[in-house]
Amino acid sequence: MKVTVVGAGAVGASCAEYIAIKNFASEVVLLDIKEGFAEGKAMDLMQTASLNGFDTKITGVTNDYSKTAESDICVITSGIPRKPGMTREELIGINAGIVKDVSSSLVKHSPNTIIIVVSNPMDTMAYLVHKTSGLDKNKIIGMGGALDSARFKYRLAEALGAPISDVDGMVIGGHSDTGMVPLTRLATRNSVPVSKFISEERLNQVMEDTKVGGATLTKLLGTSAWYAPGAAVSGLVQAIACDQKKMFPCSVMLNGEYGLKDICIGAPVILGRNGIEKIVELELSDAEKTHMKQSAEGVRKTNDLLEL
Repeated sequence: MKVTVVGAGAVGASCAEYIAIKNFASEVVLLDIKEGFAEGKAMDLMQTASLNGFDTKITGVTNDYSKTAESDICVITSGIPRKPGMTREELIGINAGIVKDVSSSLVKHSPNTIIIVVSNPMDTMAYLVHKTSGLDKNKIIGMGGALDSARFKYRLAEALGAPISDVDGMVIGGHSDTGMVPLTRLATRNSVPVSKFISEERLNQVMEDTKVGGATLTKLLGTSAWYAPGAAVSGLVQAIACDQKKMFPCSVMLNGEYGLKDICIGAPVILGRNGIEKIVELELSDAEKTHMKQSAEGVRKTNDLLEL
């Protein structure tokens, strides 16, 4: 199992680290355009192998896509990160060109690969890869919902005063501050609806805190985090590599599901060796359907800025 991660910055390096530590891949290739940067990160990570007990080989390369050949899974984290006051949507002009070039180079050397898109604005970048890469729709996955759901569960556990292992919940919709649809109605603590434990007002606060999860961290850190996105990506990669058939909310090309067509947006999917093996269509409430429709409208506005 060979995995390539493009972009050796905070998210890319964390992604490579978590994949290596889980020890399911034979090799992780870390690629960056900055001379020596990926090589240095790879060397530093390899020096943790004996300490963390993994045998995954981590290889760093500078802009040499031939070293990524025959990758089973490729992760695109490259692009400029969000800066304080910047929305994901404002990134589109620069990052669209980067993602298009990167995906083309990856597919050239690994025509059967599965691509996971992390670069923001993520839903639109996933849509761009669909329109330009030539890959089957089940082989293009946008990572957003897995991260947003992890942030949702963190806020739920905080509000409940419960261990996070007790908590389950999911976020669908667009990966943006206004587009997320946290499914508070379906959130549970050990199968019991969380509404049995906390007030509607507190639950609404959890929802709002989840939506601005990235923006909150950007204010504190100057960027929108790296540990949690890296861990979220590693979870998706492992589910595919190990054919786990696990369910994650991911940005997926819809063709009638949720009443939407020709759009990449967050919905629960089953991930296995073929990538997206099934799109799970939930029965949403009227309010959730309205929020999902509004979210899709926001994603389409950003998609319209692409030069396809």
